[in-house]
Amino acid sequence: VVNKIFSNISSINAFHSKFLLPELEKRMQEWTTTPRIGDILQKLAPFLKMYGEYVKNFDNAMELVKTWTERSPLFKFIIQDIQKEKVCGNLTLQHHMLEPVQRIPRYEMLLKDYLRKLPQDSLDWKDAEKSLEIISTAASHSNSAIRKMENLKKLLEIYEMLGEEEDIVNPSNELIKEGQILKLAARNTSAQERYLFLFNNMLLYCVPKFSLVGSKFSVRTRVGIDGMKIIETHNEEYPHTFQVSGKERTLELQASSEQDKEEWIKALQNTIEAFQQRNETFRNAIAKEYEDMPAEVSTAELGKRAPRWIRDNEVTMCMKCKEPFNALTRRRHHCRACGHVVCWKCSDYKAHLEYDGNKLNKVCKDCYHVIIGCTDSEEKKKKGILEIESAEVSGNSVICSFLQYMEKSKPWQKAWCVIPKQEALVLYMYGAPQVCEKKYEKILTATLKGTSIPIRLYICRGK
Repeated sequence: VVNKIFSNISSINAFHSKFLLPELEKRMQEWTTTPRIGDILQKLAPFLKMYGEYVKNFDNAMELVKTWTERSPLFKFIIQDIQKEKVCGNLTLQHHMLEPVQRIPRYEMLLKDYLRKLPQDSLDWKDAEKSLEIISTAASHSNSAIRKMENLKKLLEIYEMLGEEEDIVNPSNELIKEGQILKLAARNTSAQERYLFLFNNMLLYCVPKFSLVGSKFSVRTRVGIDGMKIIETHNEEYPHTFQVSGKERTLELQASSEQDKEEWIKALQNTIEAFQQRNETFRNAIAKEYEDMPAEVSTAELGKRAPRWIRDNEVTMCMKCKEPFNALTRRRHHCRACGHVVCWKCSDYKAHLEYDGNKLNKVCKDCYHVIIGCTDSEEKKKKGILEIESAEVSGNSVICSFLQYMEKSKPWQKAWCVIPKQEALVLYMYGAPQVCEKKYEKILTATLKGTSIPIRLYICRGK
């Protein structure tokens, strides 16, 4: 872990202490007779490329420090203990790790300044110019890493402002715009003070907290950029208004001025367009991969002939709904009829397959409809609201957990309760069978389908 965090810093340190620094110090002593540094830099500048390895590893190094600080109390204690030492100058480990990334851009800046002040007929001009070319190439990589680091620093600041409750510290997240705004109440159109943080993939709608210490804002709603629409509204009583309509919530907002309103609308629309473009490019690329894959089983042969299974590592998203896979809530499953890799939602069907002796097998929705011979709308009609499986709702919920409930004079009973995202005012309650004392034969631990929630299964005699 330590080697992965610090990469090739030992080699960089050895290069400076044994070669570059001694050569420059020696030249400073001979400056009256040999007033030039271009020849030294040109000779040694190619070795500065070794910074490239450190810069490339920088994001991973930052992530490792974060992960191990959270995972290991001992690691955290050691880091904090070292940071207290005087030699660290009250700076964190992350600040010191950034120094080598900033070193090359500093050399580039100093060398440009040196060339500006150097007469063009100087003997050092050509060597210094060639050195600058080599150093500038190395600096471009470092500048990219610095920008990423500055973005991460800003995300950390916002994370603290939100009371360390919102998981926003991620290299893929980028802050686009933030600022104060007024929100018009839905019933009486009174204006309430709010604060917005616009990222490349979401909008955080926050309420200011009036406290001297701790968090400054509380997140009221997280609105995804996916499916978001911006509508310019006109209200005589409240000027400079516009509407943000997302899947999670619709907000009517009032800016401080017409210019502020235009800036917010432009920032939101640009973010939506950029998000859609990234998504479209990604989905098209994946869709093309799927189209190129050989369809070994024709529609007429579905269920009659064993398919070729698509390998798990060949796909990154469900081949039906195109949602990306992940290790917890959207894992890979295979349709036994067509062999495609699908998510649990798209494989939550069973059909009798001829090639497997007419046994019931897990199949995807499309194959199910072909084999059974019914349409999607017909299948939906058959499935009532009370027949929706708990896993289907739990996988896309605001919150889900076990709760105890009581009806009139009956004793308390355990139920699995879910508030789904799509129906925020609905509470689903699924029966959790009570344990029969001394009657169960087996206790199994498992994971609720589509979630990372551990459950315990009691298998009782005669039930």
